Amino acid sequence: MRIWTAISGLSCIALGLANAPPAAAQTTEVKIGLIAPMSGPWARQGDLMLKGANLAIDDINAKGGIKSLGGAKLKLVVFDAGDTVEKAKSAAQRMIAQEPDLVGATGAWLSSFTLGVSDVTERAELPLLTLSYSEVITGRGFKYVFQTSMTGGAQANSAVPALVKLAETATGKKPQTVALIQDNTAASVSVAKPMREGGLVKLGLKLVVDETFTPPLSDATPLIQKVRSSRPELLLLLPTAIPDDKMILEKLNEFGLGRGRLPIIASGAHIGAPDLLKNLGKDLLEGVMTIVANWGAKGQEQISADFVKRTGEPWITQDSLSTYGDVQIFKEALEKAGAADRRKVAEAIRAMDTTEGPAKYFPGGRVKFDENGRRVDADLVVVQWQNGVPVTVYPPTSAIAQPVWPKSGI
Repeated sequence: MRIWTAISGLSCIALGLANAPPAAAQTTEVKIGLIAPMSGPWARQGDLMLKGANLAIDDINAKGGIKSLGGAKLKLVVFDAGDTVEKAKSAAQRMIAQEPDLVGATGAWLSSFTLGVSDVTERAELPLLTLSYSEVITGRGFKYVFQTSMTGGAQANSAVPALVKLAETATGKKPQTVALIQDNTAASVSVAKPMREGGLVKLGLKLVVDETFTPPLSDATPLIQKVRSSRPELLLLLPTAIPDDKMILEKLNEFGLGRGRLPIIASGAHIGAPDLLKNLGKDLLEGVMTIVANWGAKGQEQISADFVKRTGEPWITQDSLSTYGDVQIFKEALEKAGAADRRKVAEAIRAMDTTEGPAKYFPGGRVKFDENGRRVDADLVVVQWQNGVPVTVYPPTSAIAQPVWPKSGI
């Protein structure tokens, strides 16, 4: 009888355990992927994205994690996109295979890489947030890719008229001629396309130099010789890699076009990277402007100060700030979804419309995505090197310094 009672008791315990929720059902950790260049010519941008993502993860976990999941902590898993589209796509395939419980990912910095990566994440129904500029990324009918930046073409259409007006206000006359140097990556093509297709003509600008190169650039001399001989009133400079930036800016100085003699307008956060200051010095960078989708601005003083203090970087760039914001978007989506499920997280992102929380880390101050996955009300930022620091000078609501138009004296 005692033996039977003991067996009966054990059976009840076993039945109770069988009916209880399994221990694995309690979510204690939620994984988010970062896929970005961690090697090759764009590795510095990947490092800055990693710093922004880690800062966001630390902040969220320190404040209690994902409350709707019982305080589950976020964990970042990192994959190197490398230096080619093929490597980026392979990294995305490894990410999907090795981390089946990912709820989302952010990346891949270079638009060409993001196009390849998003092919993979779309098939896996994994939501991908990206700061990449190319219109094609969100022009393919995909449902799981979300673009937080204003697209390159939209940036060009918005920024160039503002810059021309700035030049006219500063100099008393409207510029008439422009030179364009770009690489052939997707982001640069996206920015330059509307300029060539009537944008410059509408502004009364004549394109006197139009040059495209394949990175990495081996010699900038032929490009800059054409600029010097054509004597444009401003230069639109659209490379994407810091080594190419450095080579071109050094050659401009060598040919007597640097140090503010020729107004230079770039596109992308790489022009504002601390590495350029170390390699070129502030004199060669003074007055150079760049059009970006995000930068430390008025109202973001706290996150900017935290970033500097905790990473040792001299300032926060688009790469860090946007990636920080992306992780905050995932946090908001997880709270709404109430489950560590990638499809439910994607649904929560599609339904999101907020001017709070993650919205304060993006120009325009709103996180809502249209049916294509483009952020509604996204704005651009113009950054200018002033006294060795790249500062936001446009739009006025975000500016922390007044723009200075370089004195052209070619």
